[in-house]
Amino acid sequence: MTRSSLLHLLPLRAFHSAPETIGSPSLHSEGFVHCSPDIATTLAVANTLHRDTEEPMVALELDPDRLAAPVRWEPAAPAPPAGVPSDALFPHVYGPLERDAVIGL
Repeated sequence: MTRSSLLHLLPLRAFHSAPETIGSPSLHSEGFVHCSPDIATTLAVANTLHRDTEEPMVALELDPDRLAAPVRWEPAAPAPPAGVPSDALFPHVYGPLERDAVIGL
């Protein structure tokens, strides 16, 4: 993972079924796609939010420079997952994720 890349967790099936762009339920409900800044934070998110998920998940490594939508670094709401500092900022992508921005799985 490069230092400037972002990570986004999603079900593997959703990744394979997405055409040119990858959406997220949060894009419709909150206006942005949740991402993480590093592997440790991604694992904390997975262990907190996806612990009971039975289908395979994938972490997409994204190049923020290849995203058409703006990326804003914002605090977690209401709080970050266990193991992540309370003052941590998370990258939120304010639009869908282009497949061309995926640089690793």
